[in-house]
Amino acid sequence: MSEVKLFSGTNSKQLAEKIAKHYGKKLGDLTMSKFSDGEMSPSFNESVRGCTVFLIQSTNPSADNLLELCLMIDAAKRASAYKVCAVIPYYGYARQDRKDRPRVSIAAKLVANILTSAGADRIMTCDLHAGQIQGFFDLPLDHLNGSAIFVPYLERLDTKNLIFAAPDVGGVARARSYAKHFEVEMVVCDKHRKRANEVASMQVIGDVEGKDVVLVDDLVDTAGTLCKAAQIIMDKGALSVRAIATHGVLSGKAYENIENSVLQELVITDTIPVKQSSEKIRVITVSDLFAKAIHAVTGNTSISALFI
Repeated sequence: MSEVKLFSGTNSKQLAEKIAKHYGKKLGDLTMSKFSDGEMSPSFNESVRGCTVFLIQSTNPSADNLLELCLMIDAAKRASAYKVCAVIPYYGYARQDRKDRPRVSIAAKLVANILTSAGADRIMTCDLHAGQIQGFFDLPLDHLNGSAIFVPYLERLDTKNLIFAAPDVGGVARARSYAKHFEVEMVVCDKHRKRANEVASMQVIGDVEGKDVVLVDDLVDTAGTLCKAAQIIMDKGALSVRAIATHGVLSGKAYENIENSVLQELVITDTIPVKQSSEKIRVITVSDLFAKAIHAVTGNTSISALFI
C-alpha cells in the first residue's frame, strides 16, 4: 500500500489540522508562495513520489481558494504522487448547478471540469447543494452527509415536541430524512425570490403550533431566508426555532441578521472558517467524519457506516 500524506491549503488550515489529528498523522509540509501581484506558487517540501496524497481545501469564493487547490493538485501530480484526492469540505459554486434562466453558466459543472483537468483522481466533499452534482464527475466522489454530525447533537437536546422544517422546497428531501430518522413530522416554508439573496414572500405549509422547530439547510449565506422562515414559524405558534446548516458561508449582514432574529441558535460546521463569534452561532467540527472517510478510502473499506 502506498504511503498516505495529508496537506492543507491556506483556507482550511485549522480544519485540516483537526482532520490530520483524528487520522493519526501530521499535516505534510507545503509552502504556498505568493508574488507581489498575488500570483500563487505551491511547493511540497517533502517527497510525495508514489504516495496517496489528500489535499484539504474548501473552495468557497474568492476564486483564489479554488485556483490554489488546482495548483496543489497539479504540483502533486508533477511530483509523481500515486493518487491525488481533493478533500473539499465545502464545494463552492454548487448553487449554480443548472440553467434556471437563459444565458447563464452552470458553474458547478465547470468547477468539476477544472478539478478533473487539474489531475484529481478522487473527490471527497460534504453536503453538496444538490446531490446530482456528483454526476458532473467521471471519477470517484465520496459525498459525506452532515447528518452524521447533527443527529447526535439533536439527540442530546432531548426535545419533546420536535418537528423539522425545510426553509424552501428544494430542501424538502433533506428535512424529510431528519424527520424520518426521529420519527416526527415536517413542514415546508415555500418562498419566492425576486433576485438572489432577496426573498419576496414566504408561507409555511404545515402545522407548527406548540412545536420546537428545527430548520434544516445545507448552507446559510446572508441568513435572510432562515431568519424570515424562523419569524413566520414563530408567528404560527411554534415554541422555539433553531437551525442547522452544514456550511456557514455567512456573508453580507448574516451575523447581524442572526443576532436580531428569533432563532434560538444556528448550528453550523467548520467546513468554512467562521469570521466572527456570536452567542447564537454554535460550530461543531466535521474533522472526525472526514478522518474516518479517509481511513475508509485508504483501507479500501466501505464508508456507508458514516451515514445515518
